[in-house]
Amino acid sequence: MGMTMSQKILAKHAGLEEVQAGQLILAKVDLVHGNDITTPVAIRELDKIHGEGVFDKEKVVFVMDHFVPNKDITSAKCTQICRNFAKEHGLKHYYDVGNMGIEHALIPEQGLITAGELSIGADSHTCTYGALGAFSTGVGSTDMAAAMATGELWFKVPTAIKVVLKGKLQKHVSGKDLILHLIGMIGVDGALYESIEFTGEGVASLSMDDRFAICNMAIEAGGKNGIFPVDEKTLEYIKAHSQKEYHIYEADEDAEYDRVIEIDLSSLKSTVAFPHLPENTHEIGSFEKISIDQAVIGSCTNGRLSDIRVAAEIARGRKIAENVRCIVIPATQKIYLEAMEKGYIKDLIEAGAVVSTPTCGPCLGGYMGILAPNERCISTTNRNFVGRMGDASSEIYLASPEVAMASAVLGYIASPTDLGL
Repeated sequence: MGMTMSQKILAKHAGLEEVQAGQLILAKVDLVHGNDITTPVAIRELDKIHGEGVFDKEKVVFVMDHFVPNKDITSAKCTQICRNFAKEHGLKHYYDVGNMGIEHALIPEQGLITAGELSIGADSHTCTYGALGAFSTGVGSTDMAAAMATGELWFKVPTAIKVVLKGKLQKHVSGKDLILHLIGMIGVDGALYESIEFTGEGVASLSMDDRFAICNMAIEAGGKNGIFPVDEKTLEYIKAHSQKEYHIYEADEDAEYDRVIEIDLSSLKSTVAFPHLPENTHEIGSFEKISIDQAVIGSCTNGRLSDIRVAAEIARGRKIAENVRCIVIPATQKIYLEAMEKGYIKDLIEAGAVVSTPTCGPCLGGYMGILAPNERCISTTNRNFVGRMGDASSEIYLASPEVAMASAVLGYIASPTDLGL
């Protein structure tokens, strides 16, 4: 029986010729990472089970991003625990204020993960790195501790869904619209503990930033991971960012999938996920005007340079609507700097937006944009659960950067076409 792309990567890291869906394996990991929320718990558990540090100082990465710069004493203590451990054990990759970024944008940017590798992180959106042809998945802090100590972890080999992409995206439609569309089709548990494997001639038309956004939200469909084939765009990105040796895996022709879904990219329209689940999707134009109080553009899903660029292009020469707060958060320091050098930050500020240092901030209701009772936010983040961004009566609408900025300018949920673009 043939194997999927994900199964081949898992087999290789388990030292096996082949694996089958449902099989339990012990596999070696290439990267273990955590953030300022999950890592202190992992450190505490590591100290209980293994007092000799980490298995590899190059392969354990700490990224301070959720409440950094620290918002209060508790978050400062959490960061201090991580900082002290990294210094004591000589970790080579510790990221904090000054060299920081949101982990799922920073780790690929720094070249710490590449095609064919197996990565685990104590954050559910670790599945982002499937855009590079890696098997990456989120785990709990105790699993992170075990992997930090041993360099290995138990996995249950997932079944898979094959998503065949055809055609090309229309203007102002992006990878965010595609993944929202898919989640709307199959639901938030439609791929429960399955690998979502994207393929088809339509893949070539998607940018790397599109692919990162798509894989980032595989977890919102319940997926174990999302993964793209390695093509010329992938290799161009890898060679520009990493010195690591990469390995290309391809699914066998007779690989078994639970189901096959075909999507014509050219038929997709700007899509918004209404409260309070990412599966509650609606196309722009299919609903009445919904006014907003806040717009957030950023996060590990949509805080990359192309996202900042399209937001700036829409904002240029326009003004944020009265009574709308527009918050833009570049995902890394490098992205922030490039956006500044290209004039995007100037465009955004002149339009009336505020630009933050890289942070997860409002995405998880941390800080930098908490919602008051009954307020509505259009956001490029990945979750819109009850109370996710503030008061339990507030509402979050998930969308692409194009839709978020057009909405910020008009004061209600809209697409760039409503601005005549």
